[in-house]
Amino acid sequence: MKECGRRVIALGFFDGVHLGHASLLNMAKRRAAEKGLRAAVMSFDHHPDTVVFGKPVWLINSLEDRREILHRCFSMDDVILVHFDEAMMHMPWDRFVEDYLVRELGAAHLVCGYDFRFGDRGVGNPEKLRSKCEELGLGLDVMPKVTLDGVTVSSTHIRSLIEAGNMDEACRFLGHRHCLSGEVIHGKELGRTLGTPTANLIVPDSVLTPAYGVYATKVTLPDGDVRLAVTNVGVRPTVDDGTGITVEPWILDYKGDLYGKRIRVDFYKMLRGEKKFDSLDALRQEILNNSEETRQLLSKG
Repeated sequence: MKECGRRVIALGFFDGVHLGHASLLNMAKRRAAEKGLRAAVMSFDHHPDTVVFGKPVWLINSLEDRREILHRCFSMDDVILVHFDEAMMHMPWDRFVEDYLVRELGAAHLVCGYDFRFGDRGVGNPEKLRSKCEELGLGLDVMPKVTLDGVTVSSTHIRSLIEAGNMDEACRFLGHRHCLSGEVIHGKELGRTLGTPTANLIVPDSVLTPAYGVYATKVTLPDGDVRLAVTNVGVRPTVDDGTGITVEPWILDYKGDLYGKRIRVDFYKMLRGEKKFDSLDALRQEILNNSEETRQLLSKG
């Protein structure tokens, strides 16, 4: 039986929730099972660098997607997403441990990465954290660097793969499929006239856009049903003025009203780059070709 309110907490920002993060999360779950505590992860609502340096950081996932991945892929008991502001930025590292992690969040054991930095001016590090944990009687695991084929697993490297449209390689480093989710909005409904109606999503602010092009994807509907989809990412140069980035899945073999509902798009393979076609008929035929490619790639799971 889990001790109410007491937690093993994995610490970090967890953008992408990749294989390096997985080592922390799995260790937190292991320690929680050993101690009969709750397995938790603590992160921030937006990247600390946006406050520290005053400029946006392009992220692999939105806040909602990060939370969903942590629950779906790791079954964490608690996902704690803290607002990062000036007060949090200037909190001394030892107060962050004593006042926030222990007194407020009920930490009994902590898990962090080898390069974890925290507290005012980032002076907190694993060595100081270990000393403070010994003083307070807390457990601590510091996880080493994770590499894949000699490459350090990092959010920075994965961002470069997504920007290049290399979804297979991104999946290898993430440990799961890259995803984007959002509420379906009304578009120009051109897809309906072409016989390829799409569910239009707007990419959230500060979330990285995959390379413009068409992808073989799977879409998870609000009821949990998973469907194959051909998804265009970009600015639709054939039918638009080249401004305004959208993610538009054409969900194969589906009829229904998804307006105002939230769906998730999982990316499997880039089929082609975005291009301007000479006519709508040519565009329609290429979309149909892409649908057959998608079926061949993904229908066998």
